Amino acid sequence: SRPPTPQAAFAHLALAFRCDVFTLRQRVQVEKRARDAAEENIQEELGQCRAALEVGWAPPAKERLEHLQHGLAVLAAAVERATSAAEKLGAVHQEARMSRAAEVMVQHVENLKRHHMREHAELEEMKRLIQQNSRNRQLAETQDDAEPRLRSHPLTRTFQQVT
Repeated sequence: SRPPTPQAAFAHLALAFRCDVFTLRQRVQVEKRARDAAEENIQEELGQCRAALEVGWAPPAKERLEHLQHGLAVLAAAVERATSAAEKLGAVHQEARMSRAAEVMVQHVENLKRHHMREHAELEEMKRLIQQNSRNRQLAETQDDAEPRLRSHPLTRTFQQVT
């Protein structure tokens, strides 16, 4: 199978870009919610850790220490999720910024295509008119060449005198 032409590749890319732009706002909202949820989880875990520290080291200290260690592990995982969500959100924001520039380029290419098609149609019309004009001129020259022969023919003169 042959690789796609540059025009076909551009058309596929433009379509993919438009599909991405269509869902961009939704993806930004999803990523913001994911980041916010991760940040809320971090704040909740921090609050539980503070509460565990404030209670002190009462008799079941080993149990509280294990609870605190578990809270810190959950907190570390929440920080990881928040970082990942923030990176995704940043990437989506960057895509949003770039999408406007890409849309301008796609519009420009579409304008160029329309302009090319219009000029191509005008060129084809001019070719048709030139060919038609050339045929008319050849026909006129052929008729001009034939008229003197007709005039010189004795029957033509007689016919012209009768009319």
